[in-house]
Amino acid sequence: MSAGLRPSVLFVTDLAYEARGRRYCDEDIHLTSRLREDFDIALCHPRDAAALLEGFDAVVVRNSGPVLHYREAYDAFCARARELGTRVYNPLTGRGDMAGKQYLVDLSRAGYPVIPTVDRAADLGLLPEAEGYVIKPKLGADSAGLQFVRTPVLPPGADGTQLVQPRIDFRYEVSFYFVDHDFQYALYTPHPEQRWVLEPYAAGAADLAFARAFVDWNTLDHGIQRVDACRTEGGELLLVELEDLNPYLSLDRVGEAVREAFVARMKTSLKDLLG
Repeated sequence: MSAGLRPSVLFVTDLAYEARGRRYCDEDIHLTSRLREDFDIALCHPRDAAALLEGFDAVVVRNSGPVLHYREAYDAFCARARELGTRVYNPLTGRGDMAGKQYLVDLSRAGYPVIPTVDRAADLGLLPEAEGYVIKPKLGADSAGLQFVRTPVLPPGADGTQLVQPRIDFRYEVSFYFVDHDFQYALYTPHPEQRWVLEPYAAGAADLAFARAFVDWNTLDHGIQRVDACRTEGGELLLVELEDLNPYLSLDRVGEAVREAFVARMKTSLKDLLG
């Protein structure tokens, strides 16, 4: 960045992506309008990012949709960003969904409060008894490839490529939103059958300790993370997902003061990344 010039940011988003119960484009239109107060902003589709990122001071990956829809283009973007030494937000070193869902297996083995997860037929006996089970691809997203079965099974040759989890009875789902390692807000589903009808959630000390444990485990110095959990019928919180690539933020579900605080913290985080 030349002296006296504002930092330039390539903002990667898919404004046409259709998601159930959410309008991704509205969120990114709002965010870019606010970031433009401090940065020079250009928007591009994720399929174009590799070709366009040279010449920008940073690249922000936001509501760009599931990577599985453009895997080759995403891999090319990551390779090019590493080649150029481009600052990417979130950094490409995330250990959560950014790298697939292996982390659920690793965290489960390590004894973290996670929905029990295995990825090998030999480990199916480690799962607790349940009325049903879920099989999902390790590189899946947005419920793509999800299967519901009565007994835990893995097809021949599927070791290491698919996850098996028990179906959990829960009271509600709750998401905790962080910028860098700073908690911003939490939202929950008072009606679990309506996943994206969210309301503000007053997170207590135990809730935040739960969420921070996963943010700390991920070791990302900069970026936005969303810790998704479910509250079981017994009152325990269990991790569902650690979103560290392009988590939807549901900013339309929080009050103006919270939204303004989030935008301000994101600006500070980006400036810190740029040094």
